[in-house]
Amino acid sequence: MDNGIDQDGEFQLDDPRGKRIVVAMSGGVDSSVVAALAVRTGAEVIGVTLQLYDHGEAVGRAGACCAGRDIRDARAVCDRLGIAHYVFDHESAFRTSVVDKFADEYLAGRTPIPCVSCNTGPKFTDLLGLARELGADCLATGHYVRRVPGPAGAELHRGADPARDQSYFLFATTQPQLDYLRFPLGGLPKSRVREIAAELGLGVAAKPDSQDICFVPDGDYAGLVRKLRPDAVSGGDIVDLSGEKLGEHRGLIHFTVGQRRGLEIGGHAEPLYVVRLEPATARVVVGPRRALAVEAASLENVNWIGGDHDGPLTAKVRSMARPVPARFVDGRLSFDTPEYGVAPGQAAVLYAGERILGGGWIAATEAALIAA
Repeated sequence: MDNGIDQDGEFQLDDPRGKRIVVAMSGGVDSSVVAALAVRTGAEVIGVTLQLYDHGEAVGRAGACCAGRDIRDARAVCDRLGIAHYVFDHESAFRTSVVDKFADEYLAGRTPIPCVSCNTGPKFTDLLGLARELGADCLATGHYVRRVPGPAGAELHRGADPARDQSYFLFATTQPQLDYLRFPLGGLPKSRVREIAAELGLGVAAKPDSQDICFVPDGDYAGLVRKLRPDAVSGGDIVDLSGEKLGEHRGLIHFTVGQRRGLEIGGHAEPLYVVRLEPATARVVVGPRRALAVEAASLENVNWIGGDHDGPLTAKVRSMARPVPARFVDGRLSFDTPEYGVAPGQAAVLYAGERILGGGWIAATEAALIAA
């Protein structure tokens, strides 16, 4: 069957026969298709799933990955493909490195991205270690990014399908990790992946995608933080840019920079937005939209995989934002034109065309002067 993809080329192994490929399997359609494509190369394939939740609580949970039902789906796919499947319990590590960090970041007035923490922790660091212990020649995942051979080694490029590109969440990938990783779906649209799954008779072909934040299936972030840190959630004042009190709130965990809804303060000539959060005083500072304009941001924990790049670049400061022209010097990211919705705790990812150069975490922002 012609599935529209050169499996051997996508896995980038000189001769897959006699090689071993470990596939990270979440139980969804993407990783299942990766496993099927790996099998078709002639290599020995092993499916590995990290159990990130308590199995009893996870059974039946909708919209999660690496949970009870998803583990069963991954095992069923491996059985159909005739490959081994191993499940490793990483619940404790996931709780510490992802879930607890998520709660603490919200309490600190920052806007966390747990998917990046998960990819740089359990999904890549831990899975790569497991794959090497199993003697694999590479670890393959279902991420929609492309690994492109370059003159100085492997490069990370955006996925071919803009609607599915996941490069923003993988900016912290290191060069040694990238040398070992493979992303066979990076050149395909999601619709084609589902077609391949159906053509191969995989039971997950029509399975819905997992939610972005898998451990908050109902979207109630504040509720999760209250559950994890019940003594740390407290209310405070809502103030304008001059410090005048406009109202009160029930906790910083209910707000993020750029938010308009939920302020419950009326009687103003123009809409008000959350401009910044002040954990030390528990204040939510609000202002007009022009107060959200940012001319620069300082980045911390920067990861760089772009080599000696000194040309023009673009920056993406939210997962759903478009990359915008910017400059990056000594940890300071400056935008050619003011950018909106730049929040501490989020990531800023840097690109040269389609290539991901790296990125870092937004530590602080510098307001742009926008006339009223």
